[in-house]
Amino acid sequence: MENTIFSILPPIIAIVMVLLTRRVLLSLGAGIVAAALILTAFSPVEALRELVNSFAITFWDEGFNAYNVFIILFLLLLGVITAFVSLSGGSRAFADWASKRIKTRRGAKMLTVFLGILIFIDDYFNALAVGQVARPITDRYKVSRAKLAYFIDSTAAPVCVVSPVSSWGAAIIGIVATILAGQTYITMSAIEAFLWMAPMNFYVVATMAIVIFVAIRDVDFGAMKKHETLAMTTGELFDANKTIPGEMKEDFPAHNHGRVMDLLLPILLLVAGTVSAMIWTGYQNAGQVFDIWLIFENTDVPVSLLTGGLLGAITSIVLYAMQMGYNETASGSWIGKGIWAGIKSMMGAVLILVFAWSLTYLIDALQTGQYLADVVAAGNIPTAILPVLLFILAGVMAFATGTSWGSFGILLPIAGKIMSQAEPELLLPTLAAVLAGAVFGDHCSPISDTTILSSTGAGSNHIDHVITQLPYAVTAAVIAAIGYIVIGITGSLILSLGTVVIVLAILFVVWSKQKPITGKH
Repeated sequence: MENTIFSILPPIIAIVMVLLTRRVLLSLGAGIVAAALILTAFSPVEALRELVNSFAITFWDEGFNAYNVFIILFLLLLGVITAFVSLSGGSRAFADWASKRIKTRRGAKMLTVFLGILIFIDDYFNALAVGQVARPITDRYKVSRAKLAYFIDSTAAPVCVVSPVSSWGAAIIGIVATILAGQTYITMSAIEAFLWMAPMNFYVVATMAIVIFVAIRDVDFGAMKKHETLAMTTGELFDANKTIPGEMKEDFPAHNHGRVMDLLLPILLLVAGTVSAMIWTGYQNAGQVFDIWLIFENTDVPVSLLTGGLLGAITSIVLYAMQMGYNETASGSWIGKGIWAGIKSMMGAVLILVFAWSLTYLIDALQTGQYLADVVAAGNIPTAILPVLLFILAGVMAFATGTSWGSFGILLPIAGKIMSQAEPELLLPTLAAVLAGAVFGDHCSPISDTTILSSTGAGSNHIDHVITQLPYAVTAAVIAAIGYIVIGITGSLILSLGTVVIVLAILFVVWSKQKPITGKH
């Protein structure tokens, strides 16, 4: 039943169950079982074999699956860093220090957005690192964890997808290069084409504009408004009755010996170690040629994350151990307890990620994405509406499969082939539309690894993050769709981008009339 209409059932089952039950593992499990049964024509024995294989492949895929295992280890190390930053009093010290310099709730939100834009080299790294720095400050100013997760998620993939010096940029430039080699209309290089495509990514333009506006103004609606109202009026930043990934359940001893360095040094070394390892592994894999584009195209992100994670974790433990001479609460027994508490805090996120990978593997085997792409490719569709149609299709694919990379990996070559023959003038806008749609779908999907890691980095319940982010993401997508309709009809970047800006301006005027939430800061 591969590459048929039945292939879309497993992701639909998983997503509908997530939204109805809000139980992530149960919903992912249902999708996995459905996928295994459909893949094996409902043979129980074969389905069980595929089920086991879908989980085993996370750790062993024709050899040691370093990519997935290293991502899991990085998550656990991040939990350890969080535990020891808390044990040493670094989180409290940093919050006290920052509150003297960042004196408003708006400042706390803008810091988060700024950090999200600044750390553009990889979406995984962005999602987890930004939360570690911003959370103590946003907690101090009663910014809900759901809002923090929204800021993190909206400045992770949307920034990486338009940054040429990132793991995303390097991969996309490589795909674009092969597309341009198969046509004669566009003579520019792949990197030039990528840079031209950046302002055509209307979803990124709309998302970033909305994020900055929401950070500056207390504008909230839907489920997010409930979370923000609760945070500002009662100080409850999240629902304590729900699972919160990365949240410490251990009661660490309170003391006043923490220093700002106890938080900043582990995070700085985490960043420095990761970036250095990305450059080094990219340099080695590119044949020791120092070319920045080749380096980021060939970098080993999981190895780099693991390297930075180890450096940060060891540093946080050493800084805590150094307090034993003067901190009466510090002891060797707390080192073991701290490591275990950090690992336990991340187990929920790890399980969700493993289940999501298992479902993604089975969906890939069912060729769900290829089926959706073939439906469009086989239709006799006017070229003027192809940019908006492929934007929507990429969004549906990424939402259903939980992977933006898988979606644009399938659709970019198809879009390139169609537009090179039918309407070469719209080749770059259509490729940009595919990338925009892939990010949009990934942004909304409850089974997306980036969405999972964003809720983990923010310390937000995963489903709360998905539900609260959805209205903002859909709003940005509708605006982007309007832009792609205009560019499909006119072929003009100026007119289409101008339309997006005008619609955003009207939206912000309307939102500005909303009465802000008031509460004790």
